[in-house]
Amino acid sequence: MKILFLSRWFPYPMNNGSKIRIYNLLRGLSGHHELTLLSFADQPGVSPEAPEVRAVCSKAQVVPWREFDPTTARARLGILSLKPRSVVDTFSPEMAHAITRTLKGGKYDLVIASQLQMAAYSPYFQDVPAVFEELEIGLFHDRAFSADGRIRLRQALTWFKLRIYLSRLLDSFQAVTVASAQERALLGQNFPRYCRPVEVVPNCLNMDEYKNVAAEKRANTLVFTGPFKYHANYEAMKWFVGEVFPQVLERVPDARLIITGDHQNLPLPSMRNVTLAGYVDDVKSLIASSTVGIAPLLSGGGTRLKILEAMALGTPVVATSKGAEGLDARSGEHLLIADSAGDFAESTVRLLREAGLRQQIAVNSQRLVREKYDWGGIMPAFLRLLAGITKE
Repeated sequence: MKILFLSRWFPYPMNNGSKIRIYNLLRGLSGHHELTLLSFADQPGVSPEAPEVRAVCSKAQVVPWREFDPTTARARLGILSLKPRSVVDTFSPEMAHAITRTLKGGKYDLVIASQLQMAAYSPYFQDVPAVFEELEIGLFHDRAFSADGRIRLRQALTWFKLRIYLSRLLDSFQAVTVASAQERALLGQNFPRYCRPVEVVPNCLNMDEYKNVAAEKRANTLVFTGPFKYHANYEAMKWFVGEVFPQVLERVPDARLIITGDHQNLPLPSMRNVTLAGYVDDVKSLIASSTVGIAPLLSGGGTRLKILEAMALGTPVVATSKGAEGLDARSGEHLLIADSAGDFAESTVRLLREAGLRQQIAVNSQRLVREKYDWGGIMPAFLRLLAGITKE
């Protein structure tokens, strides 16, 4: 089968959760189908000739990406549109032209549009069957119903427009994938008229990449991985640094927190023993060397690759219920779950102090990832979904 894969993120290097998912999907598909990749270039120096990408795609092309800027004239006019302003402002005529040219240049059996930004180009698919890969509405839903004051009004308007937009957009797709059962339930509640397949394809890892990561544990070290460009990460770190970490330091004065990823120059509460590490070349070794991984997410959807990576590398995790959402993991067995600042601090201190508990959770969580969150076990169901669509 000949597949055109559309990606908001250039999938290599795999330095965020979206790229990890996209690259592993491409790798899994490449063993069975011929792939053409059209991707936005999300960072400088991106090359469609990157050997890691050409190893899984017969053709690849990149188009410049422009971040959403709410101050532009197009974004302001987007207030009058029934589409979300971010969709209006980031629309790329160059990408639309590339899709049109590619589909006219060869007979394609399927289009896979990864995430909302690429699904928005469905008017250019020329009646080729299409899959909306990784629809995520949980973050928008949470913001609309949990924000306060003027922020809540703005987020409620975004949610209202998104629902209208998706109610029409979804008709362009023969199937949708989501990263968790919770996302599938939200989809069913808000778009009951969509009666085509909705498949849960959880975020997973290629466990072979995590087998031989050797790193000596550093005492009393916490790690959080995730760029602040994703608002839920920034929100999580503001809460943790401002309300949780001071309580940890009261009991473990030499505790240290390392935060990786692009921090966008966004401010955090002032706190000692916090390191903003930025982009880290070998993030796996950093996670493996840390005593505890944290996922204090307060909003968002899908499943957290930051948790799965820590589990795969033998680093026990403390997460909020929202952070652990979508994972088939039990608190006290595979990780610790805590939702208030006091409980999160208590759970973190327990793991820092109790070596036996750390070891128990590390062993159990590694087993969980091997059994349920390895791409090798998930890809067959995804391939069957695609085969069913093209057969129809």
